Amino acid sequence: MASVDLRLLRYFLAVAEESHLTKAAARLGIRQPPLSQQIRVLEQELGVTLFHRLPRGMELTESGRALVDDARNIIALVDQAVDGVRRVSQGEAGRLTVGFTGSAAFHPFVPTVIRRFRESAPNVRLVLEESSTGELREAVSEGRVDVAFIRGSYGPGPGVVEETVLEETMLAAFPADHPAVKGRTRRHIALSELAEESLILYRRHSGPGLYDAIITACSASGFSPRIAQEAPRMLSTLSLVAAGLGVSLVPASLRRVNIEGVVYVSVTDPVELRAPLNLIWRDAPQSGATRKLIEEVRRHREQQAN
Repeated sequence: MASVDLRLLRYFLAVAEESHLTKAAARLGIRQPPLSQQIRVLEQELGVTLFHRLPRGMELTESGRALVDDARNIIALVDQAVDGVRRVSQGEAGRLTVGFTGSAAFHPFVPTVIRRFRESAPNVRLVLEESSTGELREAVSEGRVDVAFIRGSYGPGPGVVEETVLEETMLAAFPADHPAVKGRTRRHIALSELAEESLILYRRHSGPGLYDAIITACSASGFSPRIAQEAPRMLSTLSLVAAGLGVSLVPASLRRVNIEGVVYVSVTDPVELRAPLNLIWRDAPQSGATRKLIEEVRRHREQQAN
């Protein structure tokens, strides 16, 4: 049976179900003589007679009746397999691993895109992984993560495509009892005013792009930052700020993190610090689900820009 053309099995079933060559030919959209010829080809390949040729129709033989259920099962399995492959190719099925940094998850763009993707592709198994920018870039490069939202940029590199999703302003996070903010409402602060402050940053290897941007901005403002602490994650810096160990610079979306004892102030003049949110994926042929998520990101970005 492995050598039998599936097309012949489909022809066989049509004749078996219609019990008439002309009706089966009309159903299949072909002429009756070629259909009759194809049925004979199938009988020759199997070495059996499948139909009794009657004056007014076709009647299954015992061998024909034995073949009907198997033929239906074979065709159903093939159709199911083909449909499954197409659904995976179109991003409607399969598995997708999405990585994100802890701070990226707090920007509403990320959960909105993930929710929209899940709604448009409910049969895709979605796996979410939180890690640092450096770890996610490595995981994407090695194919362990399909696509990831990261902070900052590593710049061009082998094996990974990087695309900027958006940029947001950065805020200075002060301990609530800090003299600069205690007892008064400050909405803005010049970056140069942080020259004498103990800065808390996240480790450079966790996100070198944003780390370097902060150092560069401080230099442009005329000072070298006094880095007192380096935390393993951006969110960890806020806990250290709340403990009174210093001041930090964080993306504005982290204002959504309600940590008691932290006050946020906008940073201005002479350089407005911007925190990029980037999307990365492996520089290789993409799965349908990966392509679908990238398209969803671009669609949502365009909607927000309009």
